[in-house]
Amino acid sequence: MTALKTVFAREELLADDDFARPQIEAGYRLHGGFDAAGKYVSPRVKHRWPAIRNWAQQLETRGFPLIDATTGLLKRGNYPTAEQQRFLLTQGFGQSLWNGLTVTGVIEARGRVLCDVTAPDFQAAILDDLSGTCTGHLNKGLLYAHGLDEGGDKPNGVGGHDDMWFAVRDALFGKNAYPDPVIPESLARPEAGRRMPQIAKEIEDWILLLMNVLMIEVRAESFFSFCIAVMTAPDTFLDRKEAALHAAEIVARIRTDEAVHVGYLQCFVSELRSFRFRTADGSVDGASLIDPAWRDMIAWHAETNADFGREQARKTIRDNLIAWRPDGQAIFDRFETLASAKVAAE
Repeated sequence: MTALKTVFAREELLADDDFARPQIEAGYRLHGGFDAAGKYVSPRVKHRWPAIRNWAQQLETRGFPLIDATTGLLKRGNYPTAEQQRFLLTQGFGQSLWNGLTVTGVIEARGRVLCDVTAPDFQAAILDDLSGTCTGHLNKGLLYAHGLDEGGDKPNGVGGHDDMWFAVRDALFGKNAYPDPVIPESLARPEAGRRMPQIAKEIEDWILLLMNVLMIEVRAESFFSFCIAVMTAPDTFLDRKEAALHAAEIVARIRTDEAVHVGYLQCFVSELRSFRFRTADGSVDGASLIDPAWRDMIAWHAETNADFGREQARKTIRDNLIAWRPDGQAIFDRFETLASAKVAAE
């Protein structure tokens, strides 16, 4: 039986497939490309996906299943709902969707910072050998590839998910259809004191950072579904349906790209559960450290932050509708009944 390959060079984890043609949308030169059959292929996955699958297989062979990293973790759906957004669009109001696409693009651009950071030496904190693990490859291309995916390789004229979301927005509405929205300062969980005092704070901070990024990626899956449902609905964008359907295709490409981020981060957190961490007086099993912190991270994203975001979005939509038309309050009231009807149905 052929041994599972679990050690990869940085050049391998950053390698592209051979593209038959590049991805160019709305004047943006974007990452990834298309194979000879016209199928979209994500950037830098030639070896990244095989590596992640091998690390996951190795982990499960050791008796540690992958943690759940699906939208089943989420307690709240997207706000507004697809039905609510469709209603607003049929009324001629697209600002809430335009805002959402713009904010998403700006936040994606911030992800480029992963190209410029170096994770701490996890091997110094963990008794197990990390050379053939996902954790051991964070600084060997995984973080850098993630940063390029999100913010692009601008020095070489290639955009990432930031420009892909702007291309979607421009196809639907035009670049300057509405005023610039307020961009959240951060999507990170607020500092809540030490959660893992047995280990170095730098290691703890990085574990919580990447847990946070994983939950952001999980929540993004809900937004992908929302966008595609709205853009492909028969009653939306009737004057530019072809452009809307193509915009939905671009969203589907972003969704394909993001799956590899969920894959490696899911593997990373799962591996941490399986390791023995060094402590001042010996060692501690990873699961006892990771599980409580992961449960809290899920709860914050799935409920606390989701509820806060909903109230902020609700107020913005109401204020914009009232400023937009004299009957804006009446439109908002009808918009609200759609959410109530959905809750009642559930």
